[in-house]
Amino acid sequence: MPRMLRRAAVLGATAHVASSRGEARAEQQAAAAAPPPMAEAPPAAPAAPEAAAPDSYAELMKLKELFDAGVLTQEEFDAEKAKILAG
Repeated sequence: MPRMLRRAAVLGATAHVASSRGEARAEQQAAAAAPPPMAEAPPAAPAAPEAAAPDSYAELMKLKELFDAGVLTQEEFDAEKAKILAG
């Protein structure tokens, strides 16, 4: 067998073994990273207060931008801010 063909065969075999070992390691890591199955579902926490906070923050930021741009007066800004914070 010519030298170049032997070299190609060795490199090909080495690449195949390395690829197989890499796939096996990836499968092991994926299995280890997966959370164990839960026997019971935890009780659901009320998400309404947490969900309302980002919305009110976003609304306040939009309101502040309008105030800074001069679209709203101080009185309008204060009234709208009070409505948002009241809920």
